[in-house]
Amino acid sequence: MSDLTAALEVVGARWALLIVEQLLEGPQRYGDLQRALGTPTNMLATRLRELEAAGVLVRLPLRHNTRAYALTDRGLALREAIDALGRWGAEQREGDSGR
Repeated sequence: MSDLTAALEVVGARWALLIVEQLLEGPQRYGDLQRALGTPTNMLATRLRELEAAGVLVRLPLRHNTRAYALTDRGLALREAIDALGRWGAEQREGDSGR
């Protein structure tokens, strides 16, 4: 298995990197993530469980039986890759608009 394959096993599923990108802004509650991303709730729940199992994020207890999600150091290490993908996407969009 290549290193890229190993990385995609963790963050290659649809919505995974968008969740991580949203959490780069700081811890957020489930409902806040759902509203910000527009992710179907079943998909969001699945991705959050997968990312937690992979050590990318943790659940933080809040008061009144609610929880927030926050990135671990492993999740924060994705910032550079997410920024690079964002720049690449912007270049692709600019190239498409000039055609």
